[in-house]
Amino acid sequence: MKNLPSLKNLYYLVNLYQEQNFNRAAKICFVSQSTLSSGIQNLEEQLGYQLIERDHKSFMFTAIGEEVVERARDILTNVDDLVELVKNQGAPMTGEIRLGCIPTIAPFLLSRVVKLCQQEYPQLSLLLKEDTTERLLDALAKGELDLLILALPVDTSGFHSMKVGIDPFKMVMHQEMSHDVVQPIDYQSMPDESIFLLQAEHCITGHAITACQLGDSAKINPFAATSLHTLVQMVNSKLGTTFLPQMAIDAGILKDTELKVMDPPGEAPYRDIGLVWRQTTSRISTFRTLGLAIQQKLMPQVLAKK
Repeated sequence: MKNLPSLKNLYYLVNLYQEQNFNRAAKICFVSQSTLSSGIQNLEEQLGYQLIERDHKSFMFTAIGEEVVERARDILTNVDDLVELVKNQGAPMTGEIRLGCIPTIAPFLLSRVVKLCQQEYPQLSLLLKEDTTERLLDALAKGELDLLILALPVDTSGFHSMKVGIDPFKMVMHQEMSHDVVQPIDYQSMPDESIFLLQAEHCITGHAITACQLGDSAKINPFAATSLHTLVQMVNSKLGTTFLPQMAIDAGILKDTELKVMDPPGEAPYRDIGLVWRQTTSRISTFRTLGLAIQQKLMPQVLAKK
């Protein structure tokens, strides 16, 4: 049999590339810096190629080194999936799930998902991470996360997805301002820069613009909020209006405000809520079972509103 590289040395290489620092990478791998360096040198000897160019002060990955890192990530992810397959054989709703969720869903749904698992699947443990869609998809591809809860549609090519519900958009504005709004609402009649949205990296901005058919950029205020809670405070200060997802409203985001909820113009705009996982995972049964539970127990009212 060929003298194959060890998984341990591949793990050292991937973490060094991620951290771009020998000391930090060694700490993540729970080894000394010399052990990590020796392991990577051993990997280079086995492969017969230089993966890292070094001098006494710095280092850089060679082109083939970067390619090896990408392949090594896939290998390590597949090994993790293999271990999970054996560990959970015959007991799909057990073990650990590293679950990622976007900020415009996490505060309003994640705690309910955790409670659901505690009640229905006590042997299933969730480790949670909140981040933007782009970063979560990257972490999923690298094997750092197992499952995501995202707002769809997004580009999930290379992954499997499962829709678990819909989340309508509502328009909110201060009660005093709502008296001056002509019904039905016409975006063109609204003042320029009167609509507040989130920063572009939050996918809800694109979803709201598309779903609500908000084509006139002159109506959008250049200020971009970092969270839905910031949007609420801006609108509660009578600075304009915004769009909020129904799940945030149901969770009480408008508590202690003087905001009025209104239907946006057009045909009941909404976003889809879905689960996303790698195509190569061995835990499809677990993810689908969890998705059905979320759909049936946590989002039936929202589903009925479509």
